[in-house]
Amino acid sequence: MVRSDARENRARILAAAREAISEDGNASMNQVAQRAGVGAGTLYRNFPTREALVLAVYQDEVARITGTVPDLLAEMPPLEALRHWTTDLVEAMRKKHGLGDALSAGAHQAITEESYGPVIAALTQLLDAGKKDDSIRQDADPGDFLQLTGALWRAASTPEDRAPHMLGLILDGLSTHR
Repeated sequence: MVRSDARENRARILAAAREAISEDGNASMNQVAQRAGVGAGTLYRNFPTREALVLAVYQDEVARITGTVPDLLAEMPPLEALRHWTTDLVEAMRKKHGLGDALSAGAHQAITEESYGPVIAALTQLLDAGKKDDSIRQDADPGDFLQLTGALWRAASTPEDRAPHMLGLILDGLSTHR
């Protein structure tokens, strides 16, 4: 059982790391510790290497995004929930891309392997809800959707973000009501 103060420290470290790394992909462990308001020993006890910290930040983000599916489906129709969820996923992928220099090839592979299952499960929930209410084509496949949307995080974001337009085209192709 982890003490509550240790859980709070870990959560603060992850939040601080998420902010620091998104602002500067080269943020140091000391900068993260200072931002989190913890000592270096606390940081290194939780995350022995910078790579371990970056991986934890990404895993936490994937868990946050995949965990939003039930609430989204409760609040909006499946096709809109899919749009909202995919937009969040694209933003997370853009952040992950910014972390690229901080990770080894093995870490990139670990991220892909660890996140694929939860992301596919979340997409399956969203697509199944749309199939059930007949707003999404019956042949929609979560793996295909993930592959198609993989290009969105690489879409030009300046001077205008092209990802929302491209996502609209993908969702139009999924919709049974064109």
